[in-house]
Amino acid sequence: MNALLSHAERQLAALPVPVQITLPDGGRLGPDSAKVRFTTKTLRSLSHLVRGRVGELGADYVEGRIDIEGTMRDVMAAAAGMLHESPITGGNRNWFSAVGKRGVSIIRHTREHDARQIEFHYDLSEAFYALWQDPRRVYSCAYYRESGMTLAQAQEAKLDHICRKLDLKPGERFLDIGAGWGGLLLWAAEHYGVDATGITLSRNQYAHVTRLIEEKGLSGRVRMLLVDYRDLDESRSFDKIASVGMFEHVGQVYLKSYFAKIRRLLRPGGLVLNHGITAGGTTNSQLGSGMGDFIEKYIFPGGELVHASRVLESLSDGGLEAVDLENLRPHYARTLWAWSDNLEARLDDAYRILEGSRGAKAVRAYRLYLAGCAMAFERGWISLQQVLCQVQASVKGDELDGPPGQAYPFRRDYMYR
Repeated sequence: MNALLSHAERQLAALPVPVQITLPDGGRLGPDSAKVRFTTKTLRSLSHLVRGRVGELGADYVEGRIDIEGTMRDVMAAAAGMLHESPITGGNRNWFSAVGKRGVSIIRHTREHDARQIEFHYDLSEAFYALWQDPRRVYSCAYYRESGMTLAQAQEAKLDHICRKLDLKPGERFLDIGAGWGGLLLWAAEHYGVDATGITLSRNQYAHVTRLIEEKGLSGRVRMLLVDYRDLDESRSFDKIASVGMFEHVGQVYLKSYFAKIRRLLRPGGLVLNHGITAGGTTNSQLGSGMGDFIEKYIFPGGELVHASRVLESLSDGGLEAVDLENLRPHYARTLWAWSDNLEARLDDAYRILEGSRGAKAVRAYRLYLAGCAMAFERGWISLQQVLCQVQASVKGDELDGPPGQAYPFRRDYMYR
């Protein structure tokens, strides 16, 4: 016991933010002027802190075994100081556990498992998400084209950034895989005149977007389908395809078949943009120090990350060619801090919307998730990549002046016209 307390005191003294811990017996460690305060109800939580197991410390908070006071920025700065190793290297597995994880990936990404996992996250509560997201409820990395942009402005800039990359044109058949609450689907239809199809596994999202389509009078050329991407009809191809914040849920072992499915849905010469979170390291599939396990349990069951190099390998194996890649990591850090600040400002509303003990756990989990991911993007532990692709080239000769049917011009100026 004395050794544990001594170790805890030394660790607290080394943190970048003053932290005070109240022990189960009422004793205290750390300065009274601390910016962050932990009230522990079991010594096991203190052990998690001493060992740098911040993911398990987060689980203690969600389950009510500790209380936390302080701003989320200060809490995350303290959490980063507790780590004993990089979350990138700490998330590595030996060859035996890697084989086991591959087997688990196969099992948990059946159609039935994926539907339940998506429902667990996205069907939590529309009102809860509306508290901290922008009015269009775009649940993915914004694009801060200008430094002074609000979250809502940056999300619209992101939607337009994607449409410009895809060079959408009136009348083109456009598919949005994992369309969420319809932000991109409706933006593309209203601003670029495409014939748009969106798909989701979330019943709440399906109902929400279907209602918006009817309200906006777009039923003739916009539709939302409640369907797994694997079951999409391939008899009629699409000119352009987007997948935003979706492929993290596909599973490592299915990435090649996922991109192969997209290739079969895409007309020759068409374009697809894949926008998704990637691992900061080349070998870890989740963050170490218990952080990946926290997200798996409380936020995104079934989520798996791969490095950008693995994304390029998988899409190439699936028959696609990457023609443009952009790293938006700092944009996602700012997006997540904006979400975190919005949630912190409306915590009373959040607890009122998500009632009961289960709801309270969800609010506490999201507090840590949003701020923790903001920190992870800031520090490069995870990243965000937009990859623009086309079907692997089958023509020979000079492509720079646009052979018939080729959508990508191999010059970026088309994005800014």
